[in-house]
Amino acid sequence: MATTTNITSSYAGEAAAGFLAAALLEGNTIAKGGIEVLQNIKYKEVMQKLATDANVIKNGTCDFTPTGQVDITERILIPEEFQVNLEFCTQKWLDSWEAISMGYSAYNNPPKDFTAYIMGHVAKMVSASTETNIWEGVNSTEGQFDGFVPLALADSSVLDVASHAAVTSANVVEKLGDIVDLIPSTLYGKDDLHIYISQNIARAYVRALGGFAATNSGVDAKSHMWYGDQALTFDGVKLFVANGLNDDTAMATQKSNLFFGCGLLNDQNSAKLIDMSQTTGSQNFRVIMRYTAGIQYAIGSEIVLYHA
Repeated sequence: MATTTNITSSYAGEAAAGFLAAALLEGNTIAKGGIEVLQNIKYKEVMQKLATDANVIKNGTCDFTPTGQVDITERILIPEEFQVNLEFCTQKWLDSWEAISMGYSAYNNPPKDFTAYIMGHVAKMVSASTETNIWEGVNSTEGQFDGFVPLALADSSVLDVASHAAVTSANVVEKLGDIVDLIPSTLYGKDDLHIYISQNIARAYVRALGGFAATNSGVDAKSHMWYGDQALTFDGVKLFVANGLNDDTAMATQKSNLFFGCGLLNDQNSAKLIDMSQTTGSQNFRVIMRYTAGIQYAIGSEIVLYHA
């Protein structure tokens, strides 16, 4: 009797968490610690922030006299349900996997089994999509949740930079200065305050700093050779390059004001690799993922948005 190889694997709930964590948490923004992550939201999470006015402290007396005002700001994060349904030809992927497992590849650490290999590829696809959704996603578009930029654009309390233009090395210092000038004084100097910038703004800023070397006032007078993936700051504020941001877009706020939520341990989550040869007789397999994801910020008035 001929040998039959069945590669069907199925994971649900906690067992699926490893595959889904790779898909949801390995994008640039989350992997580099740019925002807060809530990993086990069952249905919804309330984002709360407390604020008190300047009158909360008074001179001491023998009496209890309530003074000042405490404001509680609430916004709701409700992760949305998503799914991935893919079908591939088994033989094409097996050929690639066998080459990798035997060492005929640039992979340094080949996956231990075929399921990990396939799920790893699918996880990278989901991770790239999630990175974009976090910043620029639009809920009305299939497979997307609202990102920080669309939410901020619809929020009148967000501080918008009035003068918008495409950012170049010639004007990047001016444009970053416009952003910093709008940051509320209560936020400036906070350790987790960042300006989240798009890749083209980052490149323009690096180039501008290198150009100052012509007058011996640049970074170590090294001209455009100075940058080696170093941390960037502007006027004392950390810059975070967010790959999911569209060109000429930036947002200044605290990390503690931005939240990504998912339900990694939710019983409804699943990750499956199904061998169709046992059901339809075809040489295909199907990949199925079901998961939840979404974002929210706590206080719009503590966000500065630059959106050309």
